[in-house]
Amino acid sequence: MTFDFDAQVTAALFDNTGAVFALGDGSVRFEDRTRVEAHDGAILCAVVHPSGEGVVTGGDDGKVVWTRRDEDAVVLATAKGQWIDAIDASPASGLIAFSYGRTLSVIDPKDIGFRRDYAHERTVSGVAFEPKGRRIATSTYGGAALWYARIEKQQPVKLAWAGSHTGVAFSPDGAFVVTTMQDNQLHGWRLKDSKSLRMGGYPGKVRSMAFLANGQLMATSGAQGVVLWPFIGSNGPMGREATEIGYDDTTLVNLVSARPEHGLMAAGLADGRVWVAHPAAQGLNFIKAEKGASIVALTLSPAADKVAWADEDGAAGVLIL
Repeated sequence: MTFDFDAQVTAALFDNTGAVFALGDGSVRFEDRTRVEAHDGAILCAVVHPSGEGVVTGGDDGKVVWTRRDEDAVVLATAKGQWIDAIDASPASGLIAFSYGRTLSVIDPKDIGFRRDYAHERTVSGVAFEPKGRRIATSTYGGAALWYARIEKQQPVKLAWAGSHTGVAFSPDGAFVVTTMQDNQLHGWRLKDSKSLRMGGYPGKVRSMAFLANGQLMATSGAQGVVLWPFIGSNGPMGREATEIGYDDTTLVNLVSARPEHGLMAAGLADGRVWVAHPAAQGLNFIKAEKGASIVALTLSPAADKVAWADEDGAAGVLIL
């Protein structure tokens, strides 16, 4: 199934009805071609709602909006005069976290009166819930911060590393936090002792990372192939070398997608192609083999049986594996 959208795609996701695309024109498009107007302006970030029903988007109109296929969009929160830069949601705790400027906010869609706002010294660039949904990591200039999602007054745990950190993720076991950085590298911390993991050597900026194989591997973009870091045992990738699959010196991997409980991963390339592979097996399966505009959105379905992709010209597709 293919689409030709008249705006750039911010994110591709799978809710419990199928693929969903969040667009730069403020609309949300569903796999059955339903269109819902969600924002007065561009959608800047998107995540699946904690319930699995529909998506929650942040826009340059300062709104956090819940959009479902057959219902009007619902505004869940606002940040007046601000852009919503990053967003995440936790199926485990039911909470939604988003950032604007130097602030992290947490809301509970089941409790309209609940909201927590946490101030940072610098702009927040990324937001991620731990697997249990009780803590949140943020990326910012100079490192990452860890917050408890429901406690009102608190001092965060600060994970320091010089430089500009652009995105953040927890390992599926909650033992590590990893950030992408402005300068072609990743940085990580083992939370039990804040020990640093240095993960460099990339030719390009790392725009995405994803865990697979029960959290034993982390796939990243930013190189001529997908870079795989081992996360086995209590030391994670400390003292271990990364491996690379799908190496192609004519292009770079823009985006990766995977699911922690599955062994499959997907890669979207700067030359417009998309492939899927099992790291343990040989060979790549090019599910979009024709070259074209750069892939800007990519996601593997929760069951790892479908891939949704979009390129920078607004072309998009949903492929059954």
